Amino acid sequence: MPTELEELVGFIAHPNAQIRLAAAEHLVPYAETQPAIFKTEGLKPIKNLKFLIKDHPKIAEHVLTLLINLSGDPEVLEELAKDEKFLDVLLSYIIKADEPNANLQAMLLANISKSDAFQSVIDRRQPAPEGLGSDDMVLNQLMDLFVKGQDGTYNEKADFDYLAYVFADLSKHAEIRQHFSTAQGYDGVIPLSKILVFTDHKSHVRRKGVASTIKNVAFDIGKHGEFLSSTGVNLLPYVLLPITGSEEYDVEETMSMLPELQFLPPDKQRDSDVSIVQTHVETLTILTTTREGRDLMREIKVYPIIRETHLRVRDEGVQEACDRLVQVLMRDEEGEGQDIDINERVKEIEADEEDEIVEM
Repeated sequence: MPTELEELVGFIAHPNAQIRLAAAEHLVPYAETQPAIFKTEGLKPIKNLKFLIKDHPKIAEHVLTLLINLSGDPEVLEELAKDEKFLDVLLSYIIKADEPNANLQAMLLANISKSDAFQSVIDRRQPAPEGLGSDDMVLNQLMDLFVKGQDGTYNEKADFDYLAYVFADLSKHAEIRQHFSTAQGYDGVIPLSKILVFTDHKSHVRRKGVASTIKNVAFDIGKHGEFLSSTGVNLLPYVLLPITGSEEYDVEETMSMLPELQFLPPDKQRDSDVSIVQTHVETLTILTTTREGRDLMREIKVYPIIRETHLRVRDEGVQEACDRLVQVLMRDEEGEGQDIDINERVKEIEADEEDEIVEM
């Protein structure tokens, strides 16, 4: 005999909308406390929930919350990530300017993107809303949503902050890293350059996701010249500013630094999240893979900034990351034009990070 809770789960597929609404709303707490009730009969409840993301917006709100909390389960995650029709619906809804549940959809995508199956998003196409100004490539649409939609400027009910986590996970895959570092035909802009400004943003989610995305894309070693060029992507100011405080340097050091880092206001503070500081320092370490990168960082006096970061940020991870970078910057070069083995660099910065599951 099914329990009362199992019967309640069955009501999410009831033909009466009011009953579906009541069932979905009452089930939300159980996604965390008793997730097994949603995995019965070959994941039948999950399959019903997938269908209901296009139900009435209020029902869909509870359904999305359920799926966000349940997608931390590997079996549920794969069920979502491999369902092409489900992804078609989810991705077509999130780009609508009047979609009331867009932030929840972004959170769900942030979890789905942890599945390797979701990297196929790079091949997805769908018509773009005129107001978004994007092309038919879904990955470009998500990027433009993130950039143009912040603070409710595209959809007044959404800020799309959690798409930063989508980009961070997707950029672990080489093909998508290359996409993020390549100018797109519809606007001539390199996607990575669109998000750099968000290393300084009020949203912690944006700053954290963007920092990880930048770090992952930096593994595209062949693009380092463009990343470092002040007339190209110009990556360094956006990585250095979040790890720079209000410390004073001697005149020679100050005048050699990037213009953006000279004479900062006395109230300038480093990012308050030490994990973000560590990520940016690790990005700098990746950028020392080439001789060009090492020479540039010495020239613009990155070492004094790292020295002060090591001194003032009392966190073991940050201090170890600073130590690794300093060892590279201070070592003697054995040969002109010498590059460092990228596999060695990956080991140094411990690139495989722990996945962070979004929960409500």
